[in-house]
Amino acid sequence: MGLFARVRKEWFIIGIVLVITCAKLAPSVGVKAGPLRPEITITYVAVSVIFFNSGLSLKTEELASALMHVKLHFFVQTFTLVFFPIAIWLLLKVLALTAINEWLLRGLQTVACMPPPVSSAVILTKAVGGNEAAAIFNSAFGSFLGIVFTPLLLLVFLGSSSSVPFSSIFSQLFMTVVVPLIVGQVCRRFLRECLDRRKPPFGTVSSVVLLMIIYTTFCDTFSNPNIELDHLSLLIVIFIIFSIQLSFMALIFFMSTRKSSGFTAADSVAIMFCATHKSLTLGIPMLKIVFEGYEHLSLISVPLLIYHPAQILLGSILLPSIKTWMSGRQKALTPI
Repeated sequence: MGLFARVRKEWFIIGIVLVITCAKLAPSVGVKAGPLRPEITITYVAVSVIFFNSGLSLKTEELASALMHVKLHFFVQTFTLVFFPIAIWLLLKVLALTAINEWLLRGLQTVACMPPPVSSAVILTKAVGGNEAAAIFNSAFGSFLGIVFTPLLLLVFLGSSSSVPFSSIFSQLFMTVVVPLIVGQVCRRFLRECLDRRKPPFGTVSSVVLLMIIYTTFCDTFSNPNIELDHLSLLIVIFIIFSIQLSFMALIFFMSTRKSSGFTAADSVAIMFCATHKSLTLGIPMLKIVFEGYEHLSLISVPLLIYHPAQILLGSILLPSIKTWMSGRQKALTPI
């Protein structure tokens, strides 16, 4: 693969590095009350654009076929929004005894509270030949559940309610997440043929807006002279993130491939990716809302920014092995 093709494929990860670098070089541009006015353009406009875009691109008719697979959906959502946060909370009780930066540890807890993403889990499931319809449904359904449960989980595990009124969180989430999603779905009903024919770059639009949010978040950090990032803590957190992903993928693989589970090989693939992946698109705007005014917001955001490319990288590395396993299972089930 040539350099240009590699850049095109990994442009979003490269974009994250570039916007963080720009924020370091010129933090005054993206701070509150700065030239970009992020308290309006990011907090309200950018977040609303992301979720209007999601509502416009979401093919609800594709989800209908997967709707009745209740056992699979229950497994994924329970693992994602119940087991994952509790397991990480218990892990952090141990890690709190170490010298790792406490705000990075809090960031790990925010990662655990996030719903599955709408994109990466579906893309990887499709690439392997897994149950794509189930992945689409659980990614979309998980995002809707995340609108309600993620702020609740953040308030329970991190206690941000002491500085952010509970009612204001949900009113802002409703106006910038729920309403744009609904409006996007309504617009899709009238524009479906045009959208299917032209195939607008929905994912690219959301990613570009997300880079703007990441930029302003780090502008706030670098403009605050009191915040220092311990590089050793950062390296340890990266190692912990990869360890968490591998451990949870192995656990889900073991649980979902047992004969008593009742899941097919295609189901297991969808479950493995959906239950272990976390949404950056929903996560960063939600952290911006829930932790508005926190001087350590960007440090809290760092683990989620690491988790997103890590889950894609790890999934991509495991694709050949999972494909081989899928082929073996299908041959074993094919009558001679």
